[in-house]
Amino acid sequence: MGNIFSGSEIVEMAVEIEKNGRDFYNSAALVLKDKNVKDIFKYLASQEEKHIKVFEGMLSAVKKYEPVKAYTDEYFSYIKALSEEHVFTKKKKGKEIAKTVKDGKRAVELGLSFERDSILFYYEMKNFVPESERNIIDGLMKEEQMHLRKLSLLRKRCYA
Repeated sequence: MGNIFSGSEIVEMAVEIEKNGRDFYNSAALVLKDKNVKDIFKYLASQEEKHIKVFEGMLSAVKKYEPVKAYTDEYFSYIKALSEEHVFTKKKKGKEIAKTVKDGKRAVELGLSFERDSILFYYEMKNFVPESERNIIDGLMKEEQMHLRKLSLLRKRCYA
């Protein structure tokens, strides 16, 4: 079957995830009434914008990289399924999903789900980038984990 994705395709998916995350947080912030939730969503959107720049910077290095490890068809099928299930790998999906936000609770639940999915995707993505770039992915995962904690605390504080 051969490789389903190249390293650059994985990073391009990550760029799309971050763009959709930014668009979701910005669009949801426009309809949210609670200033605290609105401010957190604006902050998260700015963080996603930074992540876009990091991933775009990685693209040139990753395009030249060929993973050393031979991956099985099952593993590539897993990555393909993971990317297809991750709603934020589809173009313009962030704004579309933000249209379903009617209140802060729904927005926070969606944000939590997207952040968890992103962490899982980036964890698996590390296998497709040069070892020298993996610390960048680790750093981004830590930031996504911070977003997850921030949203989790927000849910407990406002919607428990």
